Amino acid sequence: MVYHSSFVDEEGITKACGCPLLPLKSHIKGPAPVSDQDRTDIVDEAITFFRANVFFRNFDVKSSADKLLIYLTFYINVALKRLEGCRTLAEGTKAIINLGLEKVPVPGEPSFPFPGLFPLPQSPQEAELLKELFEADKGGSKWEIIKRCL
Repeated sequence: MVYHSSFVDEEGITKACGCPLLPLKSHIKGPAPVSDQDRTDIVDEAITFFRANVFFRNFDVKSSADKLLIYLTFYINVALKRLEGCRTLAEGTKAIINLGLEKVPVPGEPSFPFPGLFPLPQSPQEAELLKELFEADKGGSKWEIIKRCL
């Protein structure tokens, strides 16, 4: 059974390319609002559901939060692959930090991993907002995954 995101109520949530900017447990300022430290956020869900969801080839998208969950599951998988050859904590930390600092492709760019899952940005500002959500140096969810996995 595929696990879906519990963040289905989308009223008042800003979106960039159909991707919701859901609250994150973070002290870093970014485009996503800050969540309570006691409440589960989308990154917690991605980490919790990773083992189960990674085995499914098909995923029935029920909300835009599910799209974000798919992207985060993919990112966790990429992070784990980067850690495969690391023999020490220092090597692993360096590999993950470097991954978090890489350029983030947005929908419509050839290197974006999920063509068709997210709509194309309607403006350069929307594309920039999505990049900010996923870039580590701007306080996005990629940095939150790195911090929680180390």
